[in-house]
Amino acid sequence: MGPLDGLRVVDASQIMAGPYCTMVLADLGAEVIKIEKVNGGDDSRQMGPFVNGESTCFFQINRNKKSIALNLKEDEGKKIFNDLIKNSDIFVENFRPGITKKLEIDYNSLKKINESIIYCSISGFGQTGPYSHKGGFDLVAQGMSGIMSMTGEQEGRPLKSGIAVYDIGAGITATYSILAAYINRQKTGEGQHIDVSLAESGFPWFVWEAAAYFSEGTIPKATGHRHRVSAPYQALKVKDGYIMLGCANQRTWEMFCKEVIEKPEWIEDTRFLKNEDRQKNVEELENLIEDILCTENMAFWNEKCEKAGVPSGPINNFAQAVEDPHYNARGMIQEISHPVLGNMKTLGIPTKFSRTPGEIKTASPLFGQHNKEILSNLDYSTDEIQRLYDKGVVTEDYPES
Repeated sequence: MGPLDGLRVVDASQIMAGPYCTMVLADLGAEVIKIEKVNGGDDSRQMGPFVNGESTCFFQINRNKKSIALNLKEDEGKKIFNDLIKNSDIFVENFRPGITKKLEIDYNSLKKINESIIYCSISGFGQTGPYSHKGGFDLVAQGMSGIMSMTGEQEGRPLKSGIAVYDIGAGITATYSILAAYINRQKTGEGQHIDVSLAESGFPWFVWEAAAYFSEGTIPKATGHRHRVSAPYQALKVKDGYIMLGCANQRTWEMFCKEVIEKPEWIEDTRFLKNEDRQKNVEELENLIEDILCTENMAFWNEKCEKAGVPSGPINNFAQAVEDPHYNARGMIQEISHPVLGNMKTLGIPTKFSRTPGEIKTASPLFGQHNKEILSNLDYSTDEIQRLYDKGVVTEDYPES
């Protein structure tokens, strides 16, 4: 039993930010009912790679959920939706601002049905402000927030992050905001509307950059493989690749000099005496360190660093990361059976609870897989359910054989 057991979430979001949020809630025990549009469902179902015609992208981010393919433009579809809302705790959507009002599923409309509903909207730029009408995309948010100006090498082309940091960041922001609102509801009995923006979700991450800019007017620049203020805190070349070295304070720098590269004289060298000296002379320092590190492979240096208490690690590709014995020992790579995909691996749950652990119970749902179950639970008869299929209020059920 997860910590959110007994919580019901109605999820009308798609692609990544909203589905990531509701996946986390589902992993922690909440019942998540995914509302999908009747013409194809969540758009990520059309995103490859595919196995046996089924999207593995959709699979990775929609586990532990139930799917109902529902036409919200039909009055009967809206009635089914409203019936679900009456007995739910949380609603998550990522329509462009204004669409929910046209569909009559905006916060004010749903509050009349369930006054304690926690309603979370995830959009590109929020529900208010001059950009609220714009669609939201991760790469646009990366560009507008400044992170791309800090990523990559100086004088080079701006580079995006290797993953969709703002989509995932918005999903995480939505998750903790929903849980905070739920705690507040337990105290007050009142629900509320939560407005989460992709473009804003990453702003609070720029704490060091804000410190420099708001105090000195310093605009952060791209630093490539190096840290902005600490040295050596960066990627360094070794005989068989690169390692990350983290001498983030004076103690680790001195341990690195004495016990790892055996250059104790560098501790008193005026070029490297303090962190600001090392930062000022980072090009020269990097070359000197790499001349030594290139004599041995990464396993050799990582072992020496570990013995010396100096933070370091390999720079893995994704395959090496997911095959790492530590991540596997911690349950971060799991396998689950899917009716179309077969046995497929997925990423595990990062939070370890001592009493109420999260669990990956079911694979991602097939399109409309739970139509009949959900409608039956709402007291629709077999004949009524068939009539809803015939009218296109819900789509054909998924193939059962």
